[in-house]
Amino acid sequence: MPETSHPRQFTVKRIESLNARPFAEAVQLAREVVEGQLVFAIGAGDDLAQAMIYASRGGKTLRGFLALETARLHSISPSAAAPAAAAIEAMHAYSLVHDDLPCMDDDDLRRGQPTVHRKWNEATAVLAGDALQALAFQLVCQAECPPERRLILVHSLATAAGRRGMVGGQMADIAAETATTPLTLDQIIALQAGKTGALIRWSAKVGALMAGAETAPFDIYGENLGLAFQIADDILDVTGDATKAGKRLNKDAEAGKATFVSLLGLDGARLRATQLIEEACDRLSPYGADAQALIDCARFVIARES
Repeated sequence: MPETSHPRQFTVKRIESLNARPFAEAVQLAREVVEGQLVFAIGAGDDLAQAMIYASRGGKTLRGFLALETARLHSISPSAAAPAAAAIEAMHAYSLVHDDLPCMDDDDLRRGQPTVHRKWNEATAVLAGDALQALAFQLVCQAECPPERRLILVHSLATAAGRRGMVGGQMADIAAETATTPLTLDQIIALQAGKTGALIRWSAKVGALMAGAETAPFDIYGENLGLAFQIADDILDVTGDATKAGKRLNKDAEAGKATFVSLLGLDGARLRATQLIEEACDRLSPYGADAQALIDCARFVIARES
């Protein structure tokens, strides 16, 4: 079995401050909070635990940040929202572990490191993904809000992750690889709204759901953010640096799949992403300067190199 460093031991600290932080600082806080929650919940010891922790590290923690930051906008502390933030990162990590398997994308590299099935084996990867998905629901049940709102969090996460969300989008993506005609732009938008967008959209409305507040501005913000994120991924797949991206590039072109870039061109794809982000930021205008980290996050999504 592969050797891995023993995970650091965490205690889950209470963080109650509702002070606004710059985007980079808020993301770092999210990374620390999420990692603390996940390592504490998973524990240490066997290969399964090590594979779960390995799979959940090294990412941007974008979804966890969105959960914590939208919670803060609704006067919900990082500690109260931490289980939801960790839950969405566990769900996202599971999806990547399974997506990398030979029966799906067959990738050897993720976040600049060997994929889980390469570092361990396929059986361990399948089980680590299964366990991360189960952990996501265990964690979201611990979010500190009234029971009826926790139930809404659980139900909406299940919807976002399942056939009507991420998994449905993944299935449509697999079907597109053998389709006799390339997907149209509208079909790609629908596919990516599930595959990439559903978990991002859920993350962006965590705070409103926990507070029992209006979700519409955050639904639109999250929907646009998710679509812009995928457009940026399509652009990176063509123009990016594999070392910076930490994964294999040019996969879509090799598979002959239609993408935002193939349908809109590079300039058209960049323009569409910019328009989506501007609309997303406009939806946060009622929150003024208090939403600046979320605005900076949206702009980061289309400027990133990985």
